Amino acid sequence: MTAGFGDNVRIIDCPETQAKGIAGLVGCVYGETTPSVTGVEVIGNAADDFALNVNIDGIDDEIWLAPNLVEFLDHGAGQTITLDGVDKEWVRAESGEWIEHELSTKKKPWWKFW
Repeated sequence: MTAGFGDNVRIIDCPETQAKGIAGLVGCVYGETTPSVTGVEVIGNAADDFALNVNIDGIDDEIWLAPNLVEFLDHGAGQTITLDGVDKEWVRAESGEWIEHELSTKKKPWWKFW
């Protein structure tokens, strides 16, 4: 299975990931990119011009990896996403689907007291 945004992954143990000190670590996919357009430094061979950004707790550097260097673990069920100014949240299901929920009920206009 190919990992995507929000998925939990393990970094494959290989010479490239060992050299960076990240082999075997677990993280969450925070983004995807086309390296030829964005110019990010990719660990591994991004032959398909595609890379994943993996966030690993305790590592502040951005890590962009060729997809073949990550092992899918799970969809990170229970993760939530909110956006400022939007009264909704999205919660990740075990299937990988993002389920939308309203955060607040409609408020009465300020001039209605009942």
